[in-house]
Amino acid sequence: MKRAFSPLPAIFAALTVLMGLIFTLPLEAEPFSEPAAGAEGRSSLLKSLSLSFRGTLLIIPEDNGPNRGAPLPVLPSPGAALGYPIWGSLSAELSLDMYFTHYGYDFELNRAIPIEIENRSAFVFGSILGLQAVGRIPLRENMSVRVYGGPAADLRIVVIAADLNAADLVADDPKGAPMQTDAVREYFWGQGRWIFPFLGTGLDYGINSKFLLGLDFRVWFPMYRLWTGEDLPAVEGWRFGVGFKFTVR
Repeated sequence: MKRAFSPLPAIFAALTVLMGLIFTLPLEAEPFSEPAAGAEGRSSLLKSLSLSFRGTLLIIPEDNGPNRGAPLPVLPSPGAALGYPIWGSLSAELSLDMYFTHYGYDFELNRAIPIEIENRSAFVFGSILGLQAVGRIPLRENMSVRVYGGPAADLRIVVIAADLNAADLVADDPKGAPMQTDAVREYFWGQGRWIFPFLGTGLDYGINSKFLLGLDFRVWFPMYRLWTGEDLPAVEGWRFGVGFKFTVR
């Protein structure tokens, strides 16, 4: 029997706080002396950057059939983004969203499938790194619609799930965690299954001149389906996100 306890949520929370600190500290730094040549330009660049934080519900639809894995994972996904204005209402943005869940490998379906925590084999920590163009359409003085899109990569770390019993760790058992974890890792990193271009939209409200609060909607496209030749259900690989976005400008 696989026990339900796992310390990994605490690790995930710590990484989230650390990411926020890494993004925030450079923007708050102030020089202690008169700026040297070139420092004024660097200061101007930093002042042009905007920092955003996201709280997203990541929805991963699945259609694996009855008694095969977990139905429709809905995962909390914290994230952050760094934006820079390009021209007018157009800007470029670098974003990072994180999530974690448990997967197994179905050797009959020949693909990785999400599974319940009590049946876990592989722990997947996902980091979705995106680079997007963002356009804003003003509705009124303190409200605007945001439209954006670009390439993204899901850089998944796949390891054996925590707190398993010895019976779950038999190396040459297809139902064991080691073989399933290796198969999940090979599946996710093989044939470009980490490529996920996306489109999004949102509605932002200006709290004041420095802060924006908004809603956020995104869809990620499973481009790998175009070349892997797999016979997959229609919903397999698609992802949807809905949440909020808080921006410091």
